[in-house]
Amino acid sequence: MHDETQQLEAFQARIDAGEKIEPKDWMPDNYRRQLIRMISQHAHSEVVGMLPEGNWITRAPSLRRKMILLAKVQDEAGHGLYLYSAAETLGIDRAELIEQLLTGKAKYSNIFNYPTLTWADIGMIGWLVDGAAIVNQTMLAKCHFGPYSRAMIRICKEENFHNKQGYELVATLARGTPQQRRMAQESLNRWWWPTLMMFGPPDDQSPNSAQLMRWKIKLQSNDELRQRFVDRTVAEAKAIDLEIPDPDLRFNEQTGHWEHGPIDWDEFWRVIRGDGPYNHERIRVRREAHERGAWVREAAEAYALKRREKAASAAG
Repeated sequence: MHDETQQLEAFQARIDAGEKIEPKDWMPDNYRRQLIRMISQHAHSEVVGMLPEGNWITRAPSLRRKMILLAKVQDEAGHGLYLYSAAETLGIDRAELIEQLLTGKAKYSNIFNYPTLTWADIGMIGWLVDGAAIVNQTMLAKCHFGPYSRAMIRICKEENFHNKQGYELVATLARGTPQQRRMAQESLNRWWWPTLMMFGPPDDQSPNSAQLMRWKIKLQSNDELRQRFVDRTVAEAKAIDLEIPDPDLRFNEQTGHWEHGPIDWDEFWRVIRGDGPYNHERIRVRREAHERGAWVREAAEAYALKRREKAASAAG
């Protein structure tokens, strides 16, 4: 027990000193478990997040918009691969991570259980959803687990581009015909509150935040990150004359922050527990895609085995 206490103290001292923790370093079991949970949930979110956008690739209004959306969806797949690789450094197999997603054991971001009903939703995902992701992920790029922070540096660069593309699309609609402007506003009305929920429950209801901040995996709390997003996004909405759908929204002169109204946390927990508009649909589509891709995985494994056998034969 004394040795374990010393190990924990030495581990925390490294973190407090600003050192990166690498996969081969000693780490507490709960640190490893929390990282696997967090990184895998992030990876699953990138992969499932391709679905609501992919639904609009064939319906994009122009070739330019289609090319942009294709590139964006491809980027999200790449982000998932970076993050699965980071999780694997902690000793868990990618196949197990994906099985946890397909069986419902692992979670992904609640935001992707909402439907994309109009073309404006594609812009709103880029502006709001990717904007919220950037606020969270710029902090993760500074976290103290090496593989996660390094993966986030690349991801943040691409998400920033996605965010700018989404805002440009929404701004174009907001400056367009009355019908296009109404479509943009209606989309903002639907996506605003689920986006605020992306940062997780309030700090006093978040079971993991305190420990994650002590280990400097998270550098800011859920409420602090949510506030950063609100301050940034209200100004962007005003710039294109769209109205944030919150009658209680007001600027606090003393704090210098925009204060938002109450969030429907009952809805948040319903979606997390599987009762969102598209929870079952998202997992169904992912299962079908996984089954259709079985032959690719089998071919890749057979090829890798042949390569190993050939290398072993040459070495012998």
